[in-house]
Order: sequence, then structure tokens, then C-alpha cells
Amino acid sequence: MAVGHTSARTRARTRSLLVVTLAVGLVLSTAGCAPEKSTPSHAPSPSFSSGYHTPPATAIAPLRGTTVPAGSLDHASIAAKIDNHPAARPQVGLESTDIVYQELVEGGLTRYVAVWQSTIPDLLGPVRSIRPMDPDIVSPLGGIICYSGGQQRFVDLMRKTPVYNAIHGQPDTASTFFRTPTRAAPHNVLVKAKELLAQHASIPAPAQQFAFSLDVPSSTAAKDGARTAAINYAFSGVTNGSWTWDAAKGAFLRSQGSGPDLDGAGAQLSATNVVVIRVTVTDDHDVPKTNLIGSGEAWISSGGGTVHATWSKASATDPIRLIDGTGATVRLAAGNTWIELVPSAGSVSFVAPA
Repeated sequence: MAVGHTSARTRARTRSLLVVTLAVGLVLSTAGCAPEKSTPSHAPSPSFSSGYHTPPATAIAPLRGTTVPAGSLDHASIAAKIDNHPAARPQVGLESTDIVYQELVEGGLTRYVAVWQSTIPDLLGPVRSIRPMDPDIVSPLGGIICYSGGQQRFVDLMRKTPVYNAIHGQPDTASTFFRTPTRAAPHNVLVKAKELLAQHASIPAPAQQFAFSLDVPSSTAAKDGARTAAINYAFSGVTNGSWTWDAAKGAFLRSQGSGPDLDGAGAQLSATNVVVIRVTVTDDHDVPKTNLIGSGEAWISSGGGTVHATWSKASATDPIRLIDGTGATVRLAAGNTWIELVPSAGSVSFVAPA
């Protein structure tokens, strides 16, 4: 009995050992089938590019309303009293102006206050003496005003404005004003505009003077105005002119008297916007004075259209405001502007397309 019992126990241990051996083998077999661990790769991941580039920053040209690179016009404007006597034509630099004001002076003639800021020419002129309305024109601009002198009372008024006075014959303009030998005096004083601006780099840029649209078609006159083929004006029995719409060039072309008004290269002067302002003119000791502090009737022409408006100017340092018949601010087209300060004794008319 004892032997049999021992044999049974031996057989039981043998079976248990076999089960354990089989289990261990299964575990080892399973472990041997496990995938090897991957070695981390140090190759660079593929880069991704969306193709989008941040556009350069832009700004609005304060006197033209055009889009320009940011910071490119962080400098003063240069205004100048420009001669419009026939002996002074063609003037130098008028083709690159931002704004030109035409005003009545003695003898029924006119002169300009021309303003440059978006593009400063090498030379401008010929410059002449100032008149009593000029401080009201240039005060909103700040910047620099160039002229060749004038009656002391008018010079004193100009010196009281927030504008740097650059006057021919003064020590500070000896290197930038000169008389050209190609013209007869007094129609021959020119200004080295870029050099003058460089001498006054600390003077800030002007404030925006008018409201502008993004383009010509969205300007007030182009959208809402009457179609206009030509603008005819007369300052006096001596001075008259016209602006003719040229659709191909997208601008009004200027004429004086009986012929085209040309620049130094022989091209006809042009304007994106023509603003006609009816003004009263009073006599200041035999000097005509255009009265700009107040309000009156105006017409704004852009994109081949003309809209009727009201102009107003509250003080010498305020810009001219233009309001249409609905009470909305008139938006000029982005580009250059000529402002005709036509006396109430003068005339203006608008010609519709045929």
C-alpha cells in the first residue's frame, strides 16, 4: 500500500511539472513573437509652407489719398507761390503736385499756391511774392512755404502761421533758391526742393485735407454726379480756362486761354479732381483778397462726373470741408487735385457729353 501511494504521488508531481513546463514554454514562445522596439529616427520632419506671405504695411498719402508704403511719406509738404504769368510758363514741377490752388491777383491775372508731398521734384518754380489769402490756404498744411517776398504786412501774416517760411534772398535759403539764366526776371526764381526738404527733416507730415474714396469709380462725383465733358471758368476778362474730361487717361486735361496748358516736357497738365469754389474777393489796398473763412457754393468733378456741394472753412488752420446736397462729406478720387478759387464776379459752367 505504501509503494502504491508513493507511485501515485510521483505521477501527480510529474503531471504538475509538465503543466508548468508547457506554460513557461508558451510564455517564452509568445515573447519571442513580440515585435522589436523601433529605434527613434533623428531625420528631420518634413516642413509645411502655406504659401501665404504677410503683405507690407501701407499708409494713405495725406494729400492724394493713394496707398503708399508705410513710412514713405513721413515728411513735410512744400507749398510755393507759383507764377502764372505767360512769361513764367511752362512752370517747373507742376506736373507732380498733390494740390494746386488758383487765385486772382492784380490786373485780372492769377497765381498758384502749389503743394508737393507725395512726390518732391528736384526743382520747382518760378516762385513769386505772396498775397493776403495765402496764409489761410497753407496754414492747415503746416510744412514749408516758398515765396520771393511781398508786402511786409503780408509777410508778417505769413510768418505768424504754423508754417516754415522759406523766402528768397534770406540767409537760410541762399543754397536752395536761385535765379535761372534761362528765363527773364522776375519770372526766374527756382527752388531746389529736395535739398530744402532735407534741411527741415524734423517738420512733420501734413494732416489729411480731404476725404478720399479708394478709387475713382467710388468717388462721390463719379458715382452720383452729372456726366461732364468739360468745365469752363473765367477769373476775369483776362484769365479764363477749361478742363476737358479724357476717359482714356481717366483725368481732366487743363487748358488756359485758347490752348493746352503744358508742363516742361510738353505734356498737358491734368487732374484727377477739379474742385471749383465760388468766393468773394475784396480789395486790400489795391490787392485782391480771396476770402476763405466762411462758406459758399462748390462743384467737385471726378471720374467724368460733377456733383454740386457747399464748401466751408471755419478758421485759418482748418481745412476746407466739402458737403453734398444730402449733407454727406464729398469723397474725392485718390489722386491729384486742382482747386479753382473762382470769384463771384467770374463765371463757371459745365458741359455735358454730346
